[in-house]
This record gives sequence, structure tokens and C-alpha cells, in this order.
Amino acid sequence: MEVRELATVPAMGPLFAKALLPGFGHGPARIPSHTVRLSQVSQDLERLADYDRVCGFTVRDTVPPTWLHVLTFPLHVLLLSDPESTIRLAGVVHVSNQMQLHRPVRATEVLDISVRVTNLRPHQRGALLDLIGEVRVGDELVWDGVSTYLAPGAKVDGEPVVVERAANQSSTPIAQWRLPADLGRQYRRVSGDPNPIHTHLLAARAFGFARPLIHGMWTHARLLAAIEAKLPDRYRVEVSFTKPILLPAKVGAWWRSTGDHWDAAVTTIDGTKPHLIANIQVG
Repeated sequence: MEVRELATVPAMGPLFAKALLPGFGHGPARIPSHTVRLSQVSQDLERLADYDRVCGFTVRDTVPPTWLHVLTFPLHVLLLSDPESTIRLAGVVHVSNQMQLHRPVRATEVLDISVRVTNLRPHQRGALLDLIGEVRVGDELVWDGVSTYLAPGAKVDGEPVVVERAANQSSTPIAQWRLPADLGRQYRRVSGDPNPIHTHLLAARAFGFARPLIHGMWTHARLLAAIEAKLPDRYRVEVSFTKPILLPAKVGAWWRSTGDHWDAAVTTIDGTKPHLIANIQVG
């Protein structure tokens, strides 16, 4: 696969404006065939500290794994704004995320970051695709992640794949969080994600939501932050995004260890409906 080196981090504002343009056309969906890579990326310590605060992490010498996803995200936007892609990031739905932290990553480490798009496949509502990110320090892979998106209306030949829904284990919340109306703006500041459905009422309504919704990756990060002190140096986490959280909101959360893994969820305040379901492998 061709690797295209980038000189700087892509500016997401102009790219997202481009991503708002229709991209499907009438033929089969296409995705870029190349990888994009940023080398020798120094982490912004002030932005990292702000990210930790917004998401509930303890500020420390090592970084949360979800922070490394944030660093890959501009490359997601770039790839789905490429002329080779008929799928645009605006309008797709982030349905699940997997990431693996292979070892603790220090905030002062210089990183090489790459992203590619793969596994375009039919779905009964359109198409699914995976954006695969990797973070290395030198030749060492320290983190990797897979973000799976649903592109409604996209056309891909073949039989639609059957996607198993994450099992919902109803449980009484052991934590309650109040999410303020401006949380989307706070997370936009630290993540750089410019999607207006998280910050503007009219944009949210244009996509069928009564109010702006918080980013799924904030919810993911906030759940990990709640149990970070209980997790080892290396682990794998898989989450399914099941129900958007409209702002402002009050939500519940629970987590429990079952030996070599943790089950966890962010739910409605009564615990009956999940917003996010997580499984964390620590063995």
C-alpha cells in the first residue's frame, strides 16, 4: 500500500467543510487505497492537560489511549475528504471503536502516526468501513485502533454483513454524571473535531437530533477515566456506541471486573438503556 507522508497536521476546519459536500454519486462506494502518515509528532502538553481535564483523567506523565485516537483523527478526516473517496465523514455514524495500548506512552515521547481505510463492506443501511490508526515510537508499535463507521446510503456490491449488537447487561449505575450544555464545545476545543452537530442546534436538527449531542469518543474517554486507576499498563478496549447523548444530560455508568476483563457501560440515569457498551481485556 502506498504511504503518503504529510508535512504537518491537516487543518480539520477546511477539510470538514469539504466533507459536508455530497460524495456518494450513483455508482459503488470507493475508499482511498493509500495510507497517510505523520512523522516526528511532538505532543502538545498544554492541550493534553486540557483534554485530561475535560474527559476526567488524572494529569500524569503517561497519556490516555483515547488521546492517541484524538491524534489520529485529523487523518481520518483527510482520508475521507480525498478525491478517491466517495464517502464523506459528515453524515457517517461512528458505530464502534477498538483500541489497544501496547505499553504506557509518555507525554514527552515523539510519535509517528498513520491511518488507512479498509474493509469496505455492504450493510443493510449502506456500507461499513474501518479506519485503522497506528502510533509508533521509532519502530515500536505502542497503540493501534480501529474506528468502524456506517455510511448510510452508500452502495457496495455483495450481501449485507450481519453485525452482532453488543449485549446489554442491564445494571444499576454506580456513578452519575451531569453533562453541561457546552460540553460539546469543550470537547471540540481539546479534540479539534469540528463537526457542528456537537455544538450547534440547527446543525444537530439538520441531522435529525433535537439538540446537540456529545461526541461518542468523549463518552468513551470519560468511562475509561472513571476506572483508569484499576487498569494495568497494557489493555485492549472495545466499545459500541448504541444511543446518542443529547446535551445537556444526566447519565449513569457502571463497571465490574470479571477476572481477565472488565464489563462497563454508560447508560440512561436509571440504567435501563445503554449509550455505550464497553469490554476491556486486561489478561
